[in-house]
Amino acid sequence: MSVRASSPWIPLVLIAVGLAVGGPVAKAQTGWLPTAWFSQDTVDPKAMFPLAESDGPWMVLATTFRGEGARDDARQLVQELRGPHKLKAYTHEKSFDFTGNQRGLGLNPDGTPKKMRYAIAEQVTEVAVLVGDFASFDDPRGQKMLTKIKNLHPESLAAGSGKSQSFSDFRRMMGLNKNSGKGPMHLAFVIPNPLLPEDFFARQQVDQFVLDMNADVTNSLLDCPGRYSVRVATFTGAGTFDQKAIADGGKEVELKGRLVEAAEKAHRLTETLRRSGWQAWEFHDRDSSMVCVGSVDQLAVQQASGTMATHPEIIRIVKELGPDPVKLAVGQIMPRSIDGVLLDVQPKPIDVPRVPTGRR
Repeated sequence: MSVRASSPWIPLVLIAVGLAVGGPVAKAQTGWLPTAWFSQDTVDPKAMFPLAESDGPWMVLATTFRGEGARDDARQLVQELRGPHKLKAYTHEKSFDFTGNQRGLGLNPDGTPKKMRYAIAEQVTEVAVLVGDFASFDDPRGQKMLTKIKNLHPESLAAGSGKSQSFSDFRRMMGLNKNSGKGPMHLAFVIPNPLLPEDFFARQQVDQFVLDMNADVTNSLLDCPGRYSVRVATFTGAGTFDQKAIADGGKEVELKGRLVEAAEKAHRLTETLRRSGWQAWEFHDRDSSMVCVGSVDQLAVQQASGTMATHPEIIRIVKELGPDPVKLAVGQIMPRSIDGVLLDVQPKPIDVPRVPTGRR
């Protein structure tokens, strides 16, 4: 089996989505700051420098290798990046089995599922080479590194290198021969660490602008101690923001149009719910405001029978603040109204937005 350095958009599906594995929820961005970007350590000639969950959380996917010999080619590249170029490079390996029967679309005449086979039955090992570590997708260091990787010409990726002639074929396919000027990794891009849990990025991370909008809110959703809360009211606006930078580093934020009304309704509803004994929170974003109720760390709890059921606090909130069940029974979907403010037709659990470490 030959070695093929594949184009980086293929691993985007295989690595960024399909290869993400579960595990303990990653902690905040401790250890992901650029404290030791340029390594001075001696590079072990046998080391693969495998990617870990603590790396990242965002990386530059430089390229991938697949097939027999992929590990050796990836090892050479990662060692070159860590050695002469002094970059924090890692490898991430995944195996794919394209042998055996696969369930096809539709059913056979007897009602059994159709079975299909891959046109090329083989087992493939793919090894990605990534460079990190960056705190966010738009981290300026990451974007700068992306540009550098795109224009880099590592010796290990030069024409004629690798375990077979296949890499030269790849160079021709991508138009990298005859002094094209493009680097062999010019299709590199930024991806999340594939080892992070799937729900790691589900929580909305608040930027400084939105953080400033909620800075003086007494019962801000940002202060909710739980992992989840239930959104019971949403207020959208068609206004715009004017944001002006001030010399001392502060920001002047002006709410215009209906966004002012949305923010006022959210605040009034939050205060009313609080006076009624509900643990209510308000949150303001660029184009809307919302009110949430409750604070729980899990959406479901295990029953005595071993089955999972919706958290009882979520059930209570939805039942008491959702549409009137009596009217629902006769087909009338009417949201509840509190202090003249309409609630959402369908209260929904959401991830509590998180504040970047050290920003609040």
